[in-house]
Amino acid sequence: MKILTICGSLRHRSFNRAICNTLPALGPDGCTLENAPSFAAFPVYNADFQESNGVPAEVTALAEAIRRADGVVIVSPEYNYSVPGGLKNALDWISRVPDQPFIGKPVALQSAAIGMLGGARMQYHLRQILVFLDARVFNKPEVFVNFAKTKVDTEGELLVDESAREAIRSQLAAFADQIRR
Repeated sequence: MKILTICGSLRHRSFNRAICNTLPALGPDGCTLENAPSFAAFPVYNADFQESNGVPAEVTALAEAIRRADGVVIVSPEYNYSVPGGLKNALDWISRVPDQPFIGKPVALQSAAIGMLGGARMQYHLRQILVFLDARVFNKPEVFVNFAKTKVDTEGELLVDESAREAIRSQLAAFADQIRR
């Protein structure tokens, strides 16, 4: 089973990137978790741009990666109580490609933030966006890594907090079961 991970943060050493880096070690047997192509170079979505220039190659690459995956895990921070602009822009572009890849696609959500809620407000807004895209959003168990600064290694590259790692293991196992069904 192939699961694609999309990091909603563009920062190299973000807490959410640390989670993405850790996911392959936490997935159940028989699952491969791999990082999606970056959306950092996507232009801001503009229908006039799309009409004149078509869909950028970077957008097509991400859409193809989503299509090839059995499921998608989106790991994202919360910016201003919502979805980061770069991730929202990527989803706006992906929603405009032919043969929209999120239709019926199982999608699990994870978030990390420095505050107590761990990105909960972002997940609520992201769920609304994914419902419009007709994704099959995974419900439970949920993953919110709060006080994330205390839960990654000193280099900021891996999630080391064992309770957070166990919550992710549990979610990934249940998510894989949903995909199989």
